[in-house]
Amino acid sequence: MLEIKDGKWRNALSVKKLKNGKKKMVTVGKKMILIGMQNDQYFATDALCRHMRWPLAWGAKVEDDCIRCPLHQTTHKITDGELVEWSPFPLFPPYGKLVGKMSREKNLTIYETRVEDTQIQVYF
Repeated sequence: MLEIKDGKWRNALSVKKLKNGKKKMVTVGKKMILIGMQNDQYFATDALCRHMRWPLAWGAKVEDDCIRCPLHQTTHKITDGELVEWSPFPLFPPYGKLVGKMSREKNLTIYETRVEDTQIQVYF
């Protein structure tokens, strides 16, 4: 397994393996990330929600340049990782607020992406 060194582009996924509107969780070196394609643009984030560490590949929705965790609905911008909404859990808002206090609010890490030959690359 490759070890990630700071300041390097790393192959993450073949462009053939990712269609528009889809996302995949991949491991690059020892780092697990989520790579997606929305509106014909690639994005890469941490693979796990910053709230309760839920894998975002398992049901997260990407809309309006934001990614929303399916577990408690925590939402971040995919452009810069900025927190939009922290654990609102809209089915029962008091529960969402209580669960939201179990972890401090954090932004999502976003990684720069590019396509080189047939590979989607991520910059670490």
